[in-house]
Amino acid sequence: MKTRRRNSVRRGSSIIEFQLVAFLLMLVIFASIEFDRMILVYTTVANSAKVGVRYAIVHGGHRSGGSGADGASGAADPSQVRTVIKNFASAGILNTALLDDAHVSVQYLDSSDPTTDPGNTIGSRVSVTVTYPYDPFVVLPLHVNLSSSAQGIIVY
Repeated sequence: MKTRRRNSVRRGSSIIEFQLVAFLLMLVIFASIEFDRMILVYTTVANSAKVGVRYAIVHGGHRSGGSGADGASGAADPSQVRTVIKNFASAGILNTALLDDAHVSVQYLDSSDPTTDPGNTIGSRVSVTVTYPYDPFVVLPLHVNLSSSAQGIIVY
């Protein structure tokens, strides 16, 4: 009689132990998936900033007019650089609706005096900053803004 009662108690305790361990295991698995996704999103944000700088430095000084994908990219209207960044980000996993003008900053800087606005002349620096509000899949408190910036010197 005692052995039956002891076996039934052991069976009940093993179910509770399994539930605790399974909960912790699922928490670790979902957290690792979410952190991996966050790294993927950050990599896409960083590459978007690099693509924007590359477009700005290649289409800089000699591109004072034009339209379309190869249009002008200057300090007065950096909308073409923003379009290239959004197109690159949309090929990845980013929601481009979240990449508005407030989240994509394009600045043209003079290397000798950063307070002046040099336009898109050869030898000027261009800085692109992309900020993306990260939204997690699972219910973890990971609502952060992922940001990356890149700089380059206009060569063409």
